[in-house]
Amino acid sequence: CRMGAAAVPPVAACVLLVLLPTAAGQTSAPSGCGKDLSSLYYNLCDLSAAWGIVLEAVASLGVVTSFVLTIVLVASLPFVQDHQKKSLVATQVFFLLGTFGLFCLTFDFIVGPDFSTCASRRFLFGVLFAICFSSLLAHAVALNFLVRRNRGPRGWVTLAVALLLALVEVIINAEWLIITVARQEGSSSDPCQLADADFVMALIYVMFLLVAAFGTSWPALCGRYGRWRKHSAFILATTGLSVAIWVAWTAMYLYGNQRAGEKPGWDDPTLAIALVSNACAFLLLYVIPEVTHVTQRGPEQPFEDEGYPTRGVGYETILKEQKSQSMFVENKAFSMDEPSFAKKPVSPYSGYNGQLLTSVYQPTEMALMHKGPTDGPYDVILPRASTASPAAGSTSSTLRAEDVFAVQARPGGAARDSRSCQVQSPYSRNRW
Repeated sequence: CRMGAAAVPPVAACVLLVLLPTAAGQTSAPSGCGKDLSSLYYNLCDLSAAWGIVLEAVASLGVVTSFVLTIVLVASLPFVQDHQKKSLVATQVFFLLGTFGLFCLTFDFIVGPDFSTCASRRFLFGVLFAICFSSLLAHAVALNFLVRRNRGPRGWVTLAVALLLALVEVIINAEWLIITVARQEGSSSDPCQLADADFVMALIYVMFLLVAAFGTSWPALCGRYGRWRKHSAFILATTGLSVAIWVAWTAMYLYGNQRAGEKPGWDDPTLAIALVSNACAFLLLYVIPEVTHVTQRGPEQPFEDEGYPTRGVGYETILKEQKSQSMFVENKAFSMDEPSFAKKPVSPYSGYNGQLLTSVYQPTEMALMHKGPTDGPYDVILPRASTASPAAGSTSSTLRAEDVFAVQARPGGAARDSRSCQVQSPYSRNRW
């Protein structure tokens, strides 16, 4: 027992020596942060305050996603078949820039407050939301024209409306900062010391844009051209969830934190969560569906005529084209040279009566080659020599050339005639 009692003080002293550096480190920097890091950035790495690390990760993912979707939307312009959808891409890119800014502004609320961070919070919070809600409102107005007439305002008009609506909030916030911060007399010039009610009152115009976009998207659900209704449904779902988020964070920021007894400590997490949640709603409910539908053809959009219609390949088609054009080209160099004294050949096209009298088709050798063998016998086209003698009672005084050649070739005897019934035509020698 004496040995145990004597060993307790050295063990307790060792434990205290181990815990003292830890206690000193906790007073200087929280766990997860470096010792040389400024206290302004403790929320970015403090493991005991997990909200900062979680929001930092979500905001980083949102920044990358917004940037990639912007590139995809711009790169899909050459593949957009609908001209009306292509005219709205500029407004959607403007909306994506506002969403990108909201994710970036989240880091401003995670970082501790000072003059620069508080001033940027007060100014950019309303301006970035005004960019997003004004783009949604301009898109909803264009959809009301498209769903009824299938023709909306031009793209630069829609973008100009969104820019002008967002510019109003820029003017309001700039004037509000000048009045509340830059004045020398009255209240404190520190933007971090402004009342919470003043911050919410400066966002009244942004709330008006949100409610206007929510209300304008309803009439676009009813119209003649139903292929535009789904775009209105995207805006309606986005603005509806945004209204719920704004009601929640406003009530928590003005009344909930004070009743919970965490008024100064929960203000920044409340605004940061509102930024991240609303920006994620923008991406999931509006941006991603619009990007996936921008290159799709609507079911009611008429298909374009084929540049090369299906046509039958045949001689009848060629004759019909010649009939419609009423013109032909005759190449006399390759025309058939028929003997005047031979039997008149029967043309295979004599039965065709589809041509006009003013455009008579004369076949050439190339046309006959493509046509192929005719249905009739070859003797009908080219005359052949015959061995038959002229009729005894013939009154013709002139012998035919075939009969004369047959008589001259007969001295060889009857045996030769029996072997070869066909005699070579005299027209085969030195024809040309």
